[in-house]
Amino acid sequence: MTDQRQIELRETVRARYAQAAGIVTAGGVAQDCCGTDPIAVDQTFGASLYGATDHDQLPIRAAAASLGCGNPTAVAELREGERVLDLGSGGGIDVLLAARRVGPTGKAYGLDMTEEMLALALENAAKAAVGNVEFLQGNIEAIPLPANTIDVVISNCVINLSVDKPAVFAEMARVLTSGGRIGIADVVAEDELTPPQRAERGDYVGCIAGALSFTEYRNHLTTAGFTDIEITSTHQVADGMHSAIIKAVKPGPGTASESGDPAAVDSCCAPGCCSP
Repeated sequence: MTDQRQIELRETVRARYAQAAGIVTAGGVAQDCCGTDPIAVDQTFGASLYGATDHDQLPIRAAAASLGCGNPTAVAELREGERVLDLGSGGGIDVLLAARRVGPTGKAYGLDMTEEMLALALENAAKAAVGNVEFLQGNIEAIPLPANTIDVVISNCVINLSVDKPAVFAEMARVLTSGGRIGIADVVAEDELTPPQRAERGDYVGCIAGALSFTEYRNHLTTAGFTDIEITSTHQVADGMHSAIIKAVKPGPGTASESGDPAAVDSCCAPGCCSP
């Protein structure tokens, strides 16, 4: 992909999410990730994937702005005092939920490139009276945080939108502490689907064309240094395309993977883990 094409795609994504933020600010519901109706609610994307308890904790505009394909805070096993980073935080629903899970001794960061979404997230944080949050503007391919400062990275149907996914995985590994982990919801393609076939099922900004296959996702995480990789399909979002939960760990000092032991590189961890 040429640099110019990357710039064009990133701007298309930014403009689409800026529009979604405007819809929510005006009192509507943001278009789901792969829908066509700006105020549609799809059972495979968006706020419908959160439980009633989560909805009740947050301002309505945080739920209305949800464009994800899962609920990463429900599977990230967040603990008191941890520092959490949400990549592509949008209106802030996952940041606010994470902040409450890690408590006052922890902190939740939200990173988004869209000014309109960041403004909405700040408004939602103020309404929710959640103080242990910080929203940052930037790209997920160049996270504006120091190395080794984050315990958990979460993300909700955003990495598939990146035009440089290896950079995203490398950045996640950089900012995580040793022993840190990821809990991500993303759209993943069945291995037999070629990139053109993925594009037939939806455009890039609609979460489909840019999706990695199950094997590609695992290989990118392994290359970035992650171990204990688990990729679990949760539901189908298009023919051959699945919402999936991705978990992995950045190994700590002295582990076999850091010492260069090839046996430490994770292979398929259980029957069916590499496929839907």
